[in-house]
Amino acid sequence: MSGKSIRLHYAWVVLLVTFFVLICAAGVRATPSILILPLEAEFGWSRATISLVVTVNLVLYGAMGPFSAAIMQRFGIRRTVLASLILLAASVLLAAHVKSPWQLMLAWGLGVGIATGNTAMVLGATIVSRWFERQRGLVMGILTASTATGQLVFLPLLAWVVEHRGWRTVTFILGAAIAAAVVIVALFLRDHPRNLGLVPYGADPKSKPPPAAVGNPFSNALRALQSAAKLRDFWLLSASFFVCGASTNGLVGTHLVPACHDHGIPEVKAAGLLAMMGIFDLIGTTGSGWLSDRFDARKLLFMYYGVRGLALLYLPLAFGDQVFGLPFFAMLYGLDWIATVPPTVKLTTDAVGPNDAPIVFGWIVAVHQVGAGLGALGAGTIRTMMTTYTPAWISAGSLCLLTAGLVLFIGRGVVRAAPRPEIA
Repeated sequence: MSGKSIRLHYAWVVLLVTFFVLICAAGVRATPSILILPLEAEFGWSRATISLVVTVNLVLYGAMGPFSAAIMQRFGIRRTVLASLILLAASVLLAAHVKSPWQLMLAWGLGVGIATGNTAMVLGATIVSRWFERQRGLVMGILTASTATGQLVFLPLLAWVVEHRGWRTVTFILGAAIAAAVVIVALFLRDHPRNLGLVPYGADPKSKPPPAAVGNPFSNALRALQSAAKLRDFWLLSASFFVCGASTNGLVGTHLVPACHDHGIPEVKAAGLLAMMGIFDLIGTTGSGWLSDRFDARKLLFMYYGVRGLALLYLPLAFGDQVFGLPFFAMLYGLDWIATVPPTVKLTTDAVGPNDAPIVFGWIVAVHQVGAGLGALGAGTIRTMMTTYTPAWISAGSLCLLTAGLVLFIGRGVVRAAPRPEIA
């Protein structure tokens, strides 16, 4: 032994802090799936009405992404995340006092949607590009898996609370978790390795840090979009992520618990299925990050969308076999839930370069959330009009199979964009 102590790079501390923030945000985003039934019962609101609130929430969550990335570049990660967490806590606590749909729209649709948009996948992509030079795929997989862990940690507990203490108590539990995140971020999150005299993990110690971003962050976000919009890969990635959002957050994440209720499955047991998906997604998404560092990202996406499509086509049959069929669906779908994120981030970086990648990925996430919002609204409308979710499962499964073929064309026969110069 050399006698020299091995010091943990601070990037791993930042990773843990970010993981906790994303867990809390994921818990909040997953909560509507267990609130639909109690809101329906207490106020008599239709699932289409509640789904509209969820749709606005999901779309805003995505729309904030590219601007959030630009704001983080301009004003710092720590200040952006702290402001977002405070807004998130206030909005969640206000939701406990709603009496009409417009109030729920204001608190959960607008407030929670804007706040979670700043504490989501774009935050993970920004942390990865800024703090890590090596193992980026693995780290992105770990951060992306926080969505699954958020479900695992929160949903079974919150479903039990809804059943035994009422849905308003859920908002206080979430508020306490977010308050803890505020303290942890204030104490431990740092904006950049250079603030501590470090280089990113795995980078050459002699490498120079990139210049700090300047200029209006909203203009920077729009300029990045203008540049990316000239690339075919941007549109292919956006189209695939649209389907990803529609088939996960929008459809299954929002409507699986109410659909289980339609088949006589208690809400707590149904939430347990989502938690089971969380367990397997933690494995699948982290593994996807590891695979993205080693294999063709297009082929990974082909596999992920194909498996997801087959799982959704199988779901109507799974409801008839609650002992084996639904757990098998939860396992299969869980492994695939957001495994698409690490290879999508890699392909985005390949297309536009590391400087613009967080912002451009933010725009792709915005499209993802438009898909999620339309998926949530469409499934709620189908259920209200037809008293069954089956057409929604079949449509989403078919779209996923089509997308599996689409992603194979990414990166073929195209010229990569030149790096965009820093904005003076």
